[in-house]
Amino acid sequence: MKTLRALELPAGPELLDHRDELRAILDGTSAFVPVPDDRRAADALIDALAVGYPIGDETSLVISTSGSTGTPKGAQHTPTTLSSSGLATAKHLGGTGNWLLALAPHHIAGLQVVLRALAAGHTPAILDLRNGFDPEGFATALDALDGPRRYTSLVPTQLIKALDSPRAVHALRTCDGLLVGGAVTPIPLLRRAVDEGIPIIRTYGMSETAGGCVYDGIPLDGVRIRIDDPDIDGIGRVLLGGPMVALGYRNRPEHPAFAEPGWFRTDDLGTVDDDGVLSIIGRADEAISSGGLTIVPQVVEAIIVEDPAVAECAVVGVPDDRLGERVTAFVVPSGTGTLDADRIRAAVAERLDRYAAPREVVELTELPTRGPGKVDRRALRSGSH
Repeated sequence: MKTLRALELPAGPELLDHRDELRAILDGTSAFVPVPDDRRAADALIDALAVGYPIGDETSLVISTSGSTGTPKGAQHTPTTLSSSGLATAKHLGGTGNWLLALAPHHIAGLQVVLRALAAGHTPAILDLRNGFDPEGFATALDALDGPRRYTSLVPTQLIKALDSPRAVHALRTCDGLLVGGAVTPIPLLRRAVDEGIPIIRTYGMSETAGGCVYDGIPLDGVRIRIDDPDIDGIGRVLLGGPMVALGYRNRPEHPAFAEPGWFRTDDLGTVDDDGVLSIIGRADEAISSGGLTIVPQVVEAIIVEDPAVAECAVVGVPDDRLGERVTAFVVPSGTGTLDADRIRAAVAERLDRYAAPREVVELTELPTRGPGKVDRRALRSGSH
């Protein structure tokens, strides 16, 4: 039986000093928990995921989730789950290639960028993120990336910055694929990237599925999708199955999300159309209950971000003595036109109903995030943004 070890992965080029350990994850000779080069955050993961204790021989990677509440869970992966993910990704994209890492390497999306490149026999390029995401530096690194095919991955907040840089836009046009995930990509942002000629692919997946396993709504080879208990509109809980699904959680072996072997029960609500295309509606645990009515935040957000004055938006339920929760929209201005709360409320009321319209519209310079670029809704609800 192996012993689970911590693998500190710096958010810069020094990451490549750990190539041997990363290859050991791929071949299964060791088992690691990737942790950030932040001592406090690393110690929290080391404690939560039982680093230093035995682990089954089949497991080579325990990757922390980016859950919004409670102790992080550790999804247990094997060389087989990781290779299944990598091969299916390469097939969907048109072939293996080299990758530029512009994400935190201790989260599954960033780690998979590095592992895919190493598995294909390439040395990935690593963007230094210690001072934040710099579109100019990103463009330089992407232009210099070698390989038969060239890929990279961003979260939506990074893509917004990249689209404001002519150099970054030009560099992205020349790559063979830009994967965008970690959070919902607003439709206006997607359209803008497509209009710029960028080969963008929206990904859906999580730590428990070894990263993205549904691209532009289409499941990768071997991936199965099931909608549990759909309502009259076909909306229900999304379940994902396939060879890239984790064995379970390191610290919660009886977790109900893995109750059915080979399947992972997500917290997402979605539909699958007649062509097998998955659409994510929102998260079951983020639904707002206001005055006895239920509002899915992502549905409201999709309307608000169509306003040209809005670059980003997050809708949450803020505690309210009378309503239980009041719908509140936090928006980041785009710099195009004037932000008008009344116009935003009217648009939501017209498309949905008055009860879904935000009672407050709060302007922010940026949305708080956690993990791989996901909006920190808990911080917004608590006012700690």
